[in-house]
Amino acid sequence: MLAGKRILLIIGGGIAAYKSLELIRLLSREGASVVPVLTRAGAEFVTPLSVSALAGGRVHTELFDLTQEAEMGHIQLSRAADLVVVAPATADLMAKMATGRADDLASTLLLATDKRVMIAPAMNVRMWLHPATQRNLATLQADGITTIGPNEGDMACGEFGPGRMAEPAEILAAIDGAFGRGPLAGKHVIVTSGPTHEPIDPVRYIANRSSGAQGTAIAAALHEMGAKVTFVTGPALVPPPKGVTVVAVETAAQMLAAVNAALPADVAVMAAAVADWRVANEGSQKMKKDGTGKMPALEFAENPDILATLSRSDQRPRLVVGFAAETEKVLEHATAKRLRKGCDWIVANDVSPATGIMGGRENAVTLLTESGAEEWPRMPKEEVARHLARKIAEAVQG
Repeated sequence: MLAGKRILLIIGGGIAAYKSLELIRLLSREGASVVPVLTRAGAEFVTPLSVSALAGGRVHTELFDLTQEAEMGHIQLSRAADLVVVAPATADLMAKMATGRADDLASTLLLATDKRVMIAPAMNVRMWLHPATQRNLATLQADGITTIGPNEGDMACGEFGPGRMAEPAEILAAIDGAFGRGPLAGKHVIVTSGPTHEPIDPVRYIANRSSGAQGTAIAAALHEMGAKVTFVTGPALVPPPKGVTVVAVETAAQMLAAVNAALPADVAVMAAAVADWRVANEGSQKMKKDGTGKMPALEFAENPDILATLSRSDQRPRLVVGFAAETEKVLEHATAKRLRKGCDWIVANDVSPATGIMGGRENAVTLLTESGAEEWPRMPKEEVARHLARKIAEAVQG
């Protein structure tokens, strides 16, 4: 329940603005007080009257409202809320937020607020994938702004891809999570992510091509649903999500120690791409060429199996989820891995170079459980993460 919570809802311009009406209804049903701000572009898609009727109060539209501004109304609006939600967040609004522009009521409120901000992007797929939008997104996330969506699907313009605004129920769950009231509230989840670096000498190491994007997205999605997340990450290319406990490690041995130290937990999601082997004869100094053209002989030792160790631990979480990144016989190898490791679920994917998944923005996975295999369509890694988070919530609540 969101009783007593005050949500400042900024409705941007775009066909997805119609979803904001359902979001207002859902928030009101949960007991929240919704203060709507409708941009001029947003008013082209939904009327102030319909927004006002559902919110049960005034709709704010103009920065230079003489009555409001006599009392510095834009400052009061931005500070009185418990959470600021922008839905839909258009490319224009995101650009204004990222660059600090304040030329209308919505952008001025966003610049003046001292409260948490959550955005639900919605735009054409090409606009979403444009480098400028992606730069703005990275800036906003670095500023601590929470992002929900966008989803992938058919567009009103007839194109298909990422850019659809998250559904109102998804946004509501994220808002619940922001207040620690989501379906995973009170649950502790450990997520591992990124590669591990196994040193050869002080300047060289063995690793793989994992960017850490999928594990980061999973941690963010679980946090949005109210979970307390311990995020154990190797040297990833993407920054860790906001609001989680970050434990940075380098090697597989360090990752295992960090996972054990984080126990007990209700759920563990082992998304890290852990190196199977380490160099047993690691050099204490940089190895030098000796003129023979031959590389110094490296002796390898097997790394600890973090997933299997956790699955057999006396402090085993109720649900243990592993990942299987394969390049051939994906389902066959992943099914065998689930049984061999003793985990509950395996998220299997094909990471052969032709797929572009390893280090890319999208993923195509199959969820393997005791009940069988559930194939998911290819989608952005953020959407895979939200889908998995919902599955986890259903499992631990059941």
